[in-house]
Amino acid sequence: MSLDRPLDSFLTELAEGLQAGRLSRLILGKPRGPDSTLKRILVRPVVIGESPMLSFVWHHERQDITKNLPPTEAIELIRRLLGGDFHSGHLFTTERTTQLEFNKKGAPRLTHGPATGEKASLAHDRSKTRLLPDESQVWLQALGVTTTTGAVREGMADKHRQIHKFVEILSHLAADADLPATRPIEIADMGCGKGYLTFATHDYFNRVADRPANVLGIEARSELVTKCQQIATAAGCARLAFRAGTIESAAFTTLDVLIALHACDTATDDAIMQGVQSGAGLIVVAPCCQKELRAQLEPAPVLAPALRHGIFQERQAEFATDALRALLLEWAGYDTKVFEFISTEHTAKNLMIAATKHRGPARLDQAAARVREFAAFYGIRHQSLARQFGFVL
Repeated sequence: MSLDRPLDSFLTELAEGLQAGRLSRLILGKPRGPDSTLKRILVRPVVIGESPMLSFVWHHERQDITKNLPPTEAIELIRRLLGGDFHSGHLFTTERTTQLEFNKKGAPRLTHGPATGEKASLAHDRSKTRLLPDESQVWLQALGVTTTTGAVREGMADKHRQIHKFVEILSHLAADADLPATRPIEIADMGCGKGYLTFATHDYFNRVADRPANVLGIEARSELVTKCQQIATAAGCARLAFRAGTIESAAFTTLDVLIALHACDTATDDAIMQGVQSGAGLIVVAPCCQKELRAQLEPAPVLAPALRHGIFQERQAEFATDALRALLLEWAGYDTKVFEFISTEHTAKNLMIAATKHRGPARLDQAAARVREFAAFYGIRHQSLARQFGFVL
């Protein structure tokens, strides 16, 4: 058999799926190119104006790069990438999944599997602000974000923007994570507060992505739990529930996605540990009030004159804490991204750490060495997440 035949068959199926509206997404993995920071490429169909396009997202360690291409040009680019810079292509359509793998000698192998239940996506770029459906207005109004006419209330523009930005981020992270396709996705929002993003998470999965998901909001303040549960019932959110409790006391039989936004100081570590222990495929945290390491930090002497200023000490502690968390997650078997959640114009606590569980080996010596070298540089002797992992710094 010609080595080109499996690739030709794969690209034909891609083209036909796009033409017939059956294409959900394509993932190019197992990178072999010169850029060691490039981890994968996600390709999905979009419509821009009246024209069908393929949107490429190059996922690097610290940034994502997006480019939209017309079908002919896009498929030709995929042809050049497969077997070269990428040795795996995973095609998802509404009918089946198709995997193209290249072995070490460059020989391709084509396999097929059942459909995952995903639907074709033709999201327009301008629809980013429409990632929540009309049904969301019920809880947006009940939580005081919008009026009865759907207009954003005075003083709630930042919150409204934050909700939609979170859903946009969540849509990309969910597409990249290994989440179940044969059963409902189990999601927990730890310390959910008034539930803005808990409701948004429920609606995105169940009403936009059409991926059944059971979403649980956990909050220590019982009055907020009662209020949110009443709103969820009124909004017809059958797969959404709120429960009184704390991050430390929460226990899960099954957990696929863990969300913990603005959990204070070491509570973020507690939440991360909950996610890792449960084997969650996706962990999303926005840390807050990173105080634990501040008294321990002993950075290089050259930094001492600058760090006499309290604000620099505070930012240094924030950086060291969250960088160490990301390194520990990588040691534990996750790919991490750290990025700005929303502009500092709207909130100073804007850092987000997203971790997706990978299928490769975890707890490697090389990853452990990176953690210890970083801790040693700053004089860190103990840290909450490391202690919970049983990791000796």
